[in-house]
Amino acid sequence: MATKKVRMIFSLSVLLCAVSFAAGESAKPQEPPILTKLHTVSCGKQPKQVVFSPDGSCIALPLLDDAGFQIVQTGDQSVRTIFPPRSAQKGFAEALFIAEKNAFFISQMTTGYIYEYAWPGFTYRREIKTLGVWPKFISWSSEKNMLAVSNWVSNTVSLIDYETGSLVRTLKTGREPRGTAFTSGGASLIVLCFGGGSIQKFDTESGSLIQAIEKEKAAMRHIVINADETKAYVSDMYHCSVYEIDLIRFTIARSIRVFSNPNTIALYGSYLFVSSRGPNDPEDYTKRSPVNGRLSVIDIDSWKIVQEVEGGNQPTGLGISSDGKYLCSSNFQDANVELYRITPPSEL
Repeated sequence: MATKKVRMIFSLSVLLCAVSFAAGESAKPQEPPILTKLHTVSCGKQPKQVVFSPDGSCIALPLLDDAGFQIVQTGDQSVRTIFPPRSAQKGFAEALFIAEKNAFFISQMTTGYIYEYAWPGFTYRREIKTLGVWPKFISWSSEKNMLAVSNWVSNTVSLIDYETGSLVRTLKTGREPRGTAFTSGGASLIVLCFGGGSIQKFDTESGSLIQAIEKEKAAMRHIVINADETKAYVSDMYHCSVYEIDLIRFTIARSIRVFSNPNTIALYGSYLFVSSRGPNDPEDYTKRSPVNGRLSVIDIDSWKIVQEVEGGNQPTGLGISSDGKYLCSSNFQDANVELYRITPPSEL
């Protein structure tokens, strides 16, 4: 009888150990994706953004303090410069590929125009006047066949019909609107206000403001939204933070501090990549930073930074190829673009 009791206790102990071990194994954190730098490519002055083409064959690069924009081939890293109308006035800020239209758009702050090119090939199609001052970010709604362009100085967003290129309506926003994103099949548009710290949600049909999140002294810059539109992620340069937005309640659910002056963000499965420019020059923020910036990787499940890589001087733009194999980053003060390979956790 005593022997049976000892055996039973021993068996239970082994079982508990096995369960504990399995639980520990399942709780073990997943390895983050690894960035491996492949190339550094010189470009024009003040590269503002980087965008992969839909097939990943090239990277589009708007130049803020140079004439035109550039196309970098990801294969041989050859660089081609394209000069839109009024290119001598510089000020090219943001770019967007629309695969379903075989189209590429680029904004020019100094003139109030956006320009369309055919993709691939980048042959010129047309110019569109936004009727706003200092157009920056461009977003797209396939359901509405509509472009949204944020206008930094006029504090407006232009909603533009793709087929005609005509202005559908103007949204009056908070100060210095920048990042935008369509939701609900284009029925609403989320607008980030760099000045004043607002995250605003508009009805695109009526143009009315639906909801708003206010954050004191915040400088909201870039927004990305997850696939089921339940969460958004927003970079805030002033507070050096990234926010997770609950889109159902339209509130800030979580916040995490990153390196100085976070700029562009990009979703990669359960990870969020962030480019942070680094601290400003004490005399003038437009000069080189005293230290280089960083690329950070946030695990959005654990809500922790799981990897950081030193970038160049003021890494500003950030893009991930549609197949998830490559990342590119533009260094604003170094006048170059860095191309990385992404090794996902499954391949480690």
